[in-house]
Amino acid sequence: MEARPRLIENHDDLNEGLDHLCHIESTFTMARDLCSPLDLRRQDDGFERLLSAIVSQQLSVAAARTIWQRVVDAGATTPATIHAANDEDLRQLGLSKQKISYARSLAAANIDFPALRQMGSQDVIDTLTQVKGVGVWTAEIYAMFSLGHADVFAHNDLALQEGTKMLFGLDDRPTLKEMRTIAAQWQPWRAVAARLLWAYYGHCKSRPGVNA
Repeated sequence: MEARPRLIENHDDLNEGLDHLCHIESTFTMARDLCSPLDLRRQDDGFERLLSAIVSQQLSVAAARTIWQRVVDAGATTPATIHAANDEDLRQLGLSKQKISYARSLAAANIDFPALRQMGSQDVIDTLTQVKGVGVWTAEIYAMFSLGHADVFAHNDLALQEGTKMLFGLDDRPTLKEMRTIAAQWQPWRAVAARLLWAYYGHCKSRPGVNA
């Protein structure tokens, strides 16, 4: 098992990571100047948080928020309540047949969520992706924001790839393989690099005449 990872728990941790990144790669300084202070973006962990991620997959922000609020209002946010609900109950909340299957798989997985807090990032990802409906991206985001891991990165995230292209003046958006190679240079603060790149991408997208 991996050693317990360094965590990002407050803005002092973010700033430590930013200092390191700007020291090893001066180009990050421009993004930091434009985008600071970064949002901490920490979230709760546990079954409900992961279920929310599953429910929200491939939906617009507005649609995901509406459906998730129905799930919360119905109290269908625990393994017991998912097991107790029939498919029609869950369909009435706005869940597709596929999402219902994923929710039931998560409820049946009996994940020891407190134990995840002691695991390294790859062990967390390996554990969560055993659940039908939980892909690598979802597991990486859970490790990053629900557990606060400092050195995890969502390599296949299009906004991170575009942000990297924009910030470093690349001709093309990095492929997954290229993104893994690039991000490896940002250890042990890859989750801080991700926050900065998301913020920089958002900044660039908000500028008139900028298309990504």
